Amino acid sequence: MPNPFRNLFRKAPTGPRPSTPPGTRYYAIGDIHGCDALFDALIAAIEEDDAAAEPADTTAILLGDLVDRGPGSAKVIATARDWGQRRKVRYLAGNHEEMFLESFQEVGVLRHFLRHGGRETILSYPIEKSEFNTLELEPLRKRLHTLVPEEDREFLESFEEIIVAGDYAFVHAGIDPSRSIEDQARQDMLWIRERFLGHDAPFEKIIVHGHTIFEDVEHRPHRIGIDTGAFRFGRLTALVLEGESRRFIQAVDRDGEIVIEKWDEEP
Repeated sequence: MPNPFRNLFRKAPTGPRPSTPPGTRYYAIGDIHGCDALFDALIAAIEEDDAAAEPADTTAILLGDLVDRGPGSAKVIATARDWGQRRKVRYLAGNHEEMFLESFQEVGVLRHFLRHGGRETILSYPIEKSEFNTLELEPLRKRLHTLVPEEDREFLESFEEIIVAGDYAFVHAGIDPSRSIEDQARQDMLWIRERFLGHDAPFEKIIVHGHTIFEDVEHRPHRIGIDTGAFRFGRLTALVLEGESRRFIQAVDRDGEIVIEKWDEEP
């Protein structure tokens, strides 16, 4: 059956194609949002894919928003950290990690966090719903300090803001088009939307990003959006970059059964 995603790809511009550094392979994974089963399936598919390919200096990059909305944020954090002990994995900060971490200190941020998936994140830790439902904001903020392991907080605090590899730059939300790659503000890299998405001119690099949900891969000449709505549409996507090639691996939830789909970018 023809892959429906292929119709989304626009013809590449003439001239040299964007490339990763020689001898490298990158697996960039979009927003996981607590969907631990999809994440587990995608990791297994990536490991199988990498083992079957030619030897390379392989790096997995998580584009941020590991937490919130889905049911398994605590497990996703643990899995992501453990995966990084077995292979080279780099982690980008998302706006949901920022909200989570700031909720430990600020009641106002905690209120906002709870409205945007934080409830599911907190309940993924060992707290009963009955206890959660009785706690006002300030007692809940204090409870977070005993509920969430310090190693989880330290792990999330260690996340990077932007990663550059050859002709690509990886970032959670996007970049400010008016600034150079080296002069980006954290607020934009974690939160920007319209000014970035509506910019049609070339950037310094091809920007690989998440943050904004698209039902299908959002493939544009100067950016590739791979947040395909793990919690909303049941699709978690990895973009595979190697030299001038681009491939995709996707874990898809079909009525409770997770299947793996793969396709290449059409030339």
